[in-house]
Amino acid sequence: MIQDNDEDGLLRAELMRLEEEHRDLDSAIEALEKLGTGDRLQIQRLKKRKLFLKDRIAHIEDALTPDIIA
Repeated sequence: MIQDNDEDGLLRAELMRLEEEHRDLDSAIEALEKLGTGDRLQIQRLKKRKLFLKDRIAHIEDALTPDIIA
């Protein structure tokens, strides 16, 4: 049981870090698109990273959600 709490704590810490990085990427992409000076390839790479983070966040959230048998 203690090990589960440790794992949950680590997952929650990673989740917070990934959510922060996701928000930062969102801001960076928006800024580059507004300025119009952003390299299309760079913006595309940032969007790809953002999608990866979204998938990872969803995976961690699923791992943290207890299975409920109805």
